[in-house]
Amino acid sequence: MSILRVDGERLWSSLMEMGTFGQTPGGGCRRLALTDEDRQARDRFCSWAKALGCSVTVDRIGNIFARREGTDSRAAPVMIGSHLDTVPTGGKFDGVLGVVSGIEVLRRLDELSIKTKAPVEVAVWTNEEGSRFSPMTLGSSVFAGDYGLEAGLGRTDGDGVTVADALARIGYAGKAPVGGREISAYLELHIEQGPLMKEGGEQIGVVNGSFNARYFVATVTGEPAHVGPTPMDMRRDALVAAAALTLEIDRIGRSRGREGRSNAPHLSLYPNVRGVIPGEVRLSCDVRHSDRTEMLAMEQELRDACVKVASERGVEISLEQYFEFGPIEFDPGMTAMVRETAKALELSHRDILTVAGHDAVPMNTICPTAMIFVPSESGISHNEAEYSTPQQCADGTDVLLNMVSKLAG
Repeated sequence: MSILRVDGERLWSSLMEMGTFGQTPGGGCRRLALTDEDRQARDRFCSWAKALGCSVTVDRIGNIFARREGTDSRAAPVMIGSHLDTVPTGGKFDGVLGVVSGIEVLRRLDELSIKTKAPVEVAVWTNEEGSRFSPMTLGSSVFAGDYGLEAGLGRTDGDGVTVADALARIGYAGKAPVGGREISAYLELHIEQGPLMKEGGEQIGVVNGSFNARYFVATVTGEPAHVGPTPMDMRRDALVAAAALTLEIDRIGRSRGREGRSNAPHLSLYPNVRGVIPGEVRLSCDVRHSDRTEMLAMEQELRDACVKVASERGVEISLEQYFEFGPIEFDPGMTAMVRETAKALELSHRDILTVAGHDAVPMNTICPTAMIFVPSESGISHNEAEYSTPQQCADGTDVLLNMVSKLAG
């Protein structure tokens, strides 16, 4: 195959420019979905795309599509995509690399005077992180038909603002229909977000599938009472019970070694005032494992822990599942192409599972999909210290460019 290379310096410059929107004192980004910072990043993406002569379309859930036409207007497009929103203490690479690399691919196709048969589209998906609006991967899930449009538009943040209202406020309440059209292939470049590739020394991760994951809300119901007069032996403290349950959740994951994951990262409590024993806590939690049987066993341990803690602490605990992903298998032909392309570029590679959800997960249900990982040099993500080197970012984008050139003809 003919080897194509991207402009690594320009790619890095664009990544750093996008990182100025919502930049934090620690060098990361706080760019929650559909905030002013997200609007600024979206505006910059659209300006880059229009400068390349692309048409830019926004659908009703706020997904953005920059389209470079092909020679065959009837051909289904090859799509590259990811997201621009971050978690509250995020970095400059998670999601953003997949979007900026898409722009770099379009720039190089223009510079090399490559006319593809199929159109090439770069997608910016709405609310991938799920930090402001639940669930995560909202825009791509609505596009793929996994979640209804009206249900998506009606999701609210902690202040009661709906997705529909937030889109209108920042000017991205699009008119285009959501989904319902043919996509020939979907590619997503992403940082690994963990330490495995850094530890192994591989340059490219060939994502061939996912962990198994189930997400729950544990509602702990105790009894509110005055913190002063209430004797310790009479207390039914929902927060203390939630703390005990959190330790059990942590134990469940640790008992499975490196393949196990268990988390209790978010809670809300009522009435949440200094003088009152908490009467109710809602604790978001999840269990994950590469083996489905193990994941189900972890879930059962979680349910058993709820019964145990409730009995010991004199509270009630209900456990409600609200989300699940995996196991998924990415298209074998697409993953083989990632391997072949990495080999042609003389980049070392390894097969790897994604532990986190990505927009590629819902997209995998409607078209051949591939995910490409590059190492996280810092071994950490969802943190201001998140970092991948300029060369690592360029390596992944080289793979993306060569795959797009081949897939789009």
